[in-house]
Amino acid sequence: MRVAIKNDARPQAMTLLAAAAISIILWFIPYAEVLTYPFRIFVTFIHEGGHAIAALITGNSVRSLSVAMNASGETYTTKGGLFSQMLVSSAGYIGAMAFGALLLVLIRRTVAARLVLVGSAGLILLLTVFYGLFTPLFLGFWGGIPFTLFAGIGLSVGLIAIAKFASARVATFFVSFLAVQCVLNALMDLKTVFFLSSSFVPKVSTDAVNMANATGLPAFLWAVIWIGLAFVILWIAMRLYVTGRDSRIQPDLPFEERVV
Repeated sequence: MRVAIKNDARPQAMTLLAAAAISIILWFIPYAEVLTYPFRIFVTFIHEGGHAIAALITGNSVRSLSVAMNASGETYTTKGGLFSQMLVSSAGYIGAMAFGALLLVLIRRTVAARLVLVGSAGLILLLTVFYGLFTPLFLGFWGGIPFTLFAGIGLSVGLIAIAKFASARVATFFVSFLAVQCVLNALMDLKTVFFLSSSFVPKVSTDAVNMANATGLPAFLWAVIWIGLAFVILWIAMRLYVTGRDSRIQPDLPFEERVV
């Protein structure tokens, strides 16, 4: 079956390519991580939010969610059954990748970029207030509250400000850049987990190790599975973002049509 790039998708595709190119170029510029630091913190919130949402979906509770200045994060939840542990452990990297893919699909489906930015700000603010402040404060987890609160409120205010004051084109580019950052950071983090799961390096606590502890299967295997799932999500998102069937092209048939 032939697939063609839709004409109306080409401007959006160029915006996405520009966002990806800028992201990659910034990797090679000394001290450019200062510019991308807020985006890295954003991705960490999404990663930890994935753990929290997965815990809630499986009937568990979230005790705390924290983000550190080095862009690492921790989410503590109650421990459920095997399925719950597997879903919660997988929801960080896969959740970040899925969120990036969702941003791409939303703007491709003509959802206003301003609305996407406000929705993202609302998600970050909810995670910050409920699981970064109130819950850990009640349970006595004080350590991560100050920076988590500062970063979460700062990100939320920044996203809302862009939605309110930026032009539609700038807002759309910013959503594309956020999506690219979610996707690239998820892939880079998965690469790190892949190498940390090797038997040739000292054992480090990661989500893959948590999966290994829950299932008895090696962390290395889970890292490979997550990488595969991440590329599947990315492939589906890109097809939805820039391609579609051309109605003028007849689909390939499994047999030759006969005229009666």
